[in-house]
Amino acid sequence: MRDEIMMLFEKNKSMNVKELQKQLGITNTRDFKEMCVCLNELEDERKLYNNHVKYILIDNKNFVAGKARDVSPMEYAVFNRDNKVYVPKSDSRILLDSDEVLVKISRKGNEVVHIYERGIKYVVGTFVSTRRGLKFRSDVDLHTSFDVINEKDFALSNNMKAVVKVVEYTAPLKVKIEKLLGKEDEPGVDVTGILCENEVRQEFGKKVQKELDDIPTKVKKKELKDRYDLRALKTVTIDGDSTKDFDDAISVEKLTNGGWRLYVHIADVSHYVKEDEAIDEEAFKRGTSIYVADRVVPMLPFQLSNGICSLNPDVDRLTLTCRMDFNKDGIMTDYDIFDSVIHSDERCTYSKVNEYLDNPGSHPGYDKVGDMLRDFSDLAAALKKQTKDRGHIDFETKEAYFVLDEKGKPVDVVVKERGWAEQMIEEAMIAANVAVAHELHTKKLPGMYRVHETPDPEKIEALINMARSMNVKCDLDPNNCRPLDVAKFLDAIEDENAKEILSSVAIRSMQKARYSEENLGHYGLALEEYCHFTSPIRRYPDLLIHRMLKRHVIDRQNDEKTLKKDEKRMKKSALHLSEKERDAVMLEREVNDLKSAQYMENKVGQKFEGIISGVTSFGFFVELDNTIEGLIPLRTMKDDYYIYDADTMSLRGENTGRTFKMGEHVNVVLSDVNVPKRQVTFELAQPKREYPVKVEEELPVVEGEFKEKALA
Repeated sequence: MRDEIMMLFEKNKSMNVKELQKQLGITNTRDFKEMCVCLNELEDERKLYNNHVKYILIDNKNFVAGKARDVSPMEYAVFNRDNKVYVPKSDSRILLDSDEVLVKISRKGNEVVHIYERGIKYVVGTFVSTRRGLKFRSDVDLHTSFDVINEKDFALSNNMKAVVKVVEYTAPLKVKIEKLLGKEDEPGVDVTGILCENEVRQEFGKKVQKELDDIPTKVKKKELKDRYDLRALKTVTIDGDSTKDFDDAISVEKLTNGGWRLYVHIADVSHYVKEDEAIDEEAFKRGTSIYVADRVVPMLPFQLSNGICSLNPDVDRLTLTCRMDFNKDGIMTDYDIFDSVIHSDERCTYSKVNEYLDNPGSHPGYDKVGDMLRDFSDLAAALKKQTKDRGHIDFETKEAYFVLDEKGKPVDVVVKERGWAEQMIEEAMIAANVAVAHELHTKKLPGMYRVHETPDPEKIEALINMARSMNVKCDLDPNNCRPLDVAKFLDAIEDENAKEILSSVAIRSMQKARYSEENLGHYGLALEEYCHFTSPIRRYPDLLIHRMLKRHVIDRQNDEKTLKKDEKRMKKSALHLSEKERDAVMLEREVNDLKSAQYMENKVGQKFEGIISGVTSFGFFVELDNTIEGLIPLRTMKDDYYIYDADTMSLRGENTGRTFKMGEHVNVVLSDVNVPKRQVTFELAQPKREYPVKVEEELPVVEGEFKEKALA
């Protein structure tokens, strides 16, 4: 019926319900209900618009459905992937950044005819003393004033940070105080503000706390029934220095045939977090733990994540174990998955394992597990070779770690190292995830897969053009581009700067990894079957996989009713959990952008050397060695008039012929830092002779584009 409805609207453009009912020949209640459901779906998909008189086809000629941005005192911009239009502020509707709206295009003037969803529901700001008393000012200028309707309910003072909720989208914006965060210079208040603004769930309710009271702090003897007892097996965890929640441990045995037996033990979170109870419902709503500069917002309460579920050393812990056999070449020959109990012998860290493998005398405390660590290293080397041979794409990316002082201010930015121990654990976890995905897929059992689909040929073409503009040989075929082809291309790049830049471009050319109830393969890892099984403390999809394994593989509850129920649950959960993951990534980047701006705030006027990491029509981005990135706006480049070439993503001076393109080293001066907007702005350190300048870019759009790139 959906197709029939759309065909009718393609011919008629607009119809009311009665006209549509007549055209479809609907004469019974069942078909009428189906028609109404279809109309609602088409509205949600932005294909039809209901003006409460009739339904109207949303076509590209007469409408633009997209996000609004406040670009100037006179107008809003509304844009989507294909189009951008401007709407005058004389329109009675009050819009804010990121509102999702529908604009009707007309010669008389563009008009917002529908608001699908408000982009800003909570605002973080500060109460400031003025001659007229305390006034609320938002951290990011929303080009509006505020009417706070419940000021008298709170003890407010100057520089008090608060989160307010929008009650009415009027001028001034009518809001009510939701939460006072403390004085704006208090440690952690800035990050708490971002979390609140993004509606992050930071506290666990009374129902969760009540359930926690019934969860034991130690493993009980009765819980060991029907579990493989692996407590005598030499076992270690290997994590970062500051890690407190250990959800994976490993054991390795050398086999007589020259191969290895690898045990990947994963915390049995599903034993304690029961389906559809309060802790489980809260964990599902959160979807994932969020790691920001000064804290962790956990998916599970700390009593679980750092307590009974964490595979701490010298205590018994309940686990799900994936036992895998590999031959001497690192090829998996057999596997098994079962309930178990372990007793970790040592809490190892990446840094110490790296040092110990290079120099066994560096950490005598590791001697009792030293042979196993060396066997594990040998196995990881064999697995790494298999990984490379199949075409896993190893993107060269940097991850920043902010060193904060007691006030929460960044005093240093360090690039995280990815040593051999990190890669050892990575290979072990990938192997376990592959084995579990294979088990569920081949037996046609309900599951949730981590999928990464084939990239768009147009984006691969853009990668090819970028490589050629940097004088890097690239023979990729956009229409038949295998993971192995991309991996070999990146491996062959000798210039480290070019490799880093092209890795970044390659990442942007890829599809976004997501969760799906269907097994669609993982392009980036060059795997036909893949899921997330190894981190149930911090990722809800892993917890779901544990439940599927227990129910359908271990307990074999495979009646038709149970299978269908779980298949439906997987499908429903996949979209939500993909969205929660994207939200977490975006939020972590927002906090990083804030800390980057804070770190650079007192360095205005200082010179730096960086690499051009992005080029646009309004300027180019420069990344410093510490990963901090800033924009050089085109308006500041007064030595020439620069023309943007989209094919090569470069800027070329019309008079001087000077070019700026990705991967080039440039010397810059920090010219401005806007902490509330989390923006860093550079200027070229040595501008050349000035020529008359044509400035065509719109500065407010620059700000929007800057934000878009930061979230890309």
